[in-house]
Amino acid sequence: MDSACFDPNSTPPAGSVPVLLVAAVALVDPDGRVLLARRPPGKPLAGLWEFPGGKVHADETPEAALVRELKEELDVDTAASCLAPFTFASHRYESFHLLMPLYVCRVWDGTVRALEGQELAWVHPNRMGAYPMPPADVPLVAMLRDLL
Repeated sequence: MDSACFDPNSTPPAGSVPVLLVAAVALVDPDGRVLLARRPPGKPLAGLWEFPGGKVHADETPEAALVRELKEELDVDTAASCLAPFTFASHRYESFHLLMPLYVCRVWDGTVRALEGQELAWVHPNRMGAYPMPPADVPLVAMLRDLL
């Protein structure tokens, strides 16, 4: 490692923002469609479509956060072993920097239901570009299209 690139004693640059760890999942149904959720009115980025997931709490792994969030938001159960790490997004918003691992999941129990007022859509990967998304999610679409 080049020592000019890493100084463990350095202070963050002026204007830096906190890093927010959020885990997301591409639920893929037997027809190869991916579940997208529309952010409800009153939330930041309302009206945009995103992959389900949520904030990783201090005492959680990203996988545990997704298992919890899928139950809370969509009423489905899955196991951490059913979540395949796929890629990640790293994007700076105005007040925070988002780091978002994206997993792919094809196995869960239960019927997907919107429990938090969000609209849901099962979308074929080649149609996901027609759904307006937060800036961090946009680059993930092409990667999913290539995978699926």
